[in-house]
Amino acid sequence: MDLQLTDKIALISGSTAGIGLAIATILAQEGATVAINGRKPERVGSAMDKIRQIYPEAKLQGVTADLSTAVGAELTFQQVPVVDILVNNLGIYQAKEFGEITDVDWMEIIETNVMSGVRLSRHYLPLMLQQNWGRIIFISSESAVNIPAEMIHYGVTKTAQLALARGMAETTVGSNVTVNSILAGPTKSEGVETFVQDMAQFQDIDPSQVEKEFFENTRPSSLIKRFATPEEVAALVAFVASPLASAINGAALRVEGGVVRSIV
Repeated sequence: MDLQLTDKIALISGSTAGIGLAIATILAQEGATVAINGRKPERVGSAMDKIRQIYPEAKLQGVTADLSTAVGAELTFQQVPVVDILVNNLGIYQAKEFGEITDVDWMEIIETNVMSGVRLSRHYLPLMLQQNWGRIIFISSESAVNIPAEMIHYGVTKTAQLALARGMAETTVGSNVTVNSILAGPTKSEGVETFVQDMAQFQDIDPSQVEKEFFENTRPSSLIKRFATPEEVAALVAFVASPLASAINGAALRVEGGVVRSIV
């Protein structure tokens, strides 16, 4: 399927690894010019090299900036003044008991998971409306619906993303601009792979057993009983970013392996 993304300009926040890198890779494959973002220049460069190893003709731009800060956002606007596709992917998580989550923890996760998307969208959405075409996509999580007791602050930020995306979509009435969110499930990202390997080493068991026990005990409602791959999440994002998804607006779309026990 031709997703008609040739000549589109895309910016993916936090795209040096995991879901973000997978999204950048598939959008580059589809012909978009992709801005790769990370906090460290070596990570940005490495991500661009990985994409070019697969697609030598990929049109890429590196953007080194900490998008959890207003300064980082301004640096990004200077380097990428206009985009057609904005994917708010940047996010962090932290397992911590509620009573131990400090104000500093709360502010860090809100600045990273929520305010990064607020700042980027506040800049790019009006420009998209002016040109009467654009896509803004928030990478949320099934944790937005199933708030995890072990990291409530993370779940709160993921829920906030859903509300933010829906509210912004209401401002696009009658235009060819859409704003949607993606509810990713447990995904084999860089952090998750490290966690699985560490747990396997600590328990002296095979990593596959760690994964099996995770879905038996922590996410028992999963229907696929495995971690999704970043590429599986990215495939949905690429479609939603395309002109073919013009009737999808204000939606929270699920690619979470059936973890959420809901029919809508």
